[in-house]
Amino acid sequence: MNIYVANLSWGTQEDSLQNLFSQYGEVTSVKIITDRETGRSRGFGFVEMPNVKEGQEAIDALNETEFEGKNISVAIARERTERPSYGDRRGGGGYGSSNRGGGDRGGDRGGYNRRRY
Repeated sequence: MNIYVANLSWGTQEDSLQNLFSQYGEVTSVKIITDRETGRSRGFGFVEMPNVKEGQEAIDALNETEFEGKNISVAIARERTERPSYGDRRGGGGYGSSNRGGGDRGGDRGGYNRRRY
């Protein structure tokens, strides 16, 4: 069972999180998510417990409890969804779009937006 743990203290280490969850059963892995650029904790992580019953007991016991100075949120982790790729800008006139817009509004605009028939 993959468990999501949120609102972790910035100083929380993986071994202390493992010790917390191992009170409820076997823990196979712990991962605190860090910022790619700074290496600083992002305040959440994941705990993997192979036994579903033990994992659910840990969730029930630890959700909304104080751990290292913060009230943590503990829940079953959801599957990660694909994030849109911002490298493909085919649709719409967002930032960086070559759509100069304006249409035929009566002004010449120096030939910039002139219709050609």
